[in-house]
Amino acid sequence: MTRQDLGAVMEVEMLAYKHSWTKGIFRDCLQAGYIGVIAERDSTIIGYAMMSSAVGEAHLLNICIHPHLQGRGYGRQLLEHFVGIVRERRVETLFLEVRASNTVAQQLYLDYGFNEIGFRPNYYPDDDKREDALVYAMSLL
Repeated sequence: MTRQDLGAVMEVEMLAYKHSWTKGIFRDCLQAGYIGVIAERDSTIIGYAMMSSAVGEAHLLNICIHPHLQGRGYGRQLLEHFVGIVRERRVETLFLEVRASNTVAQQLYLDYGFNEIGFRPNYYPDDDKREDALVYAMSLL
């Protein structure tokens, strides 16, 4: 992912989430050296992921596929790509948070080898309230 991709990334982000990241958040992540990857189909950005990595750990901060293309394996492919990157970097553990209500994503992570290791109450904004997050981790050793 580059700064030039951010317009298309923001289109997907805003379609997928009511409380989306801002363009500035993505820009700050890239400037800080986080790993950003885009998924394309027919030269069109259909998804992306952002990850931080340091000292043997990585944190998948955001992974998203265009809502009209979800359920077709693109998210799994993007996740597999990231796992390959962190393995190359000799990362020991990959972490992520997922909305408690997002059972489809939870099943993807469990099927892929993640384990639920924690709970963050009121982690995600959700209109007039907040939603809990489940914390997942996968050992890469």
